Amino acid sequence: MSNKLIATNRKAWHEYQIHEKFEAGIILQGSEVKSLREGKANIKEAYVRFFNNELFIIGMHISEYSHASYSTHKPVHDRKLLLHKKELAKLLRVVDEKGMTLIPLSMYFKNSRAKVEFGVAKGKKQWDKRHDIAKRDAKRDTDRELKKVRTIV
Repeated sequence: MSNKLIATNRKAWHEYQIHEKFEAGIILQGSEVKSLREGKANIKEAYVRFFNNELFIIGMHISEYSHASYSTHKPVHDRKLLLHKKELAKLLRVVDEKGMTLIPLSMYFKNSRAKVEFGVAKGKKQWDKRHDIAKRDAKRDTDRELKKVRTIV
């Protein structure tokens, strides 16, 4: 079971607090799959929304396939995500809470099928972001000092 990573949304971890992660299949056209195999996808500006009790990823960019002829796909359009009914019902309840949203985290191939990992997230305030940066810097400094102590001894 090998996962080939296509795209990640690293900014999501900085902008949002991720509470829970889900994996979903995605409906794609043939030229979109070939373009994904070339690694030509971007999910940084994408988000996940419900329409008529179905889940869609909006704003995901998949470049046109390089060897495509006249029939190709539009780079940005809404794509349907595939989940079980129970998972959809649970997500619908969670998203109804104030401030909760669905953010795509990564896209990859799993057993030759394209999958999207998305998270139930809540937006961080500016002070949350500063606190996380300060915590990361402090950890880096302590690791650096520990490394110095180990090399001296």
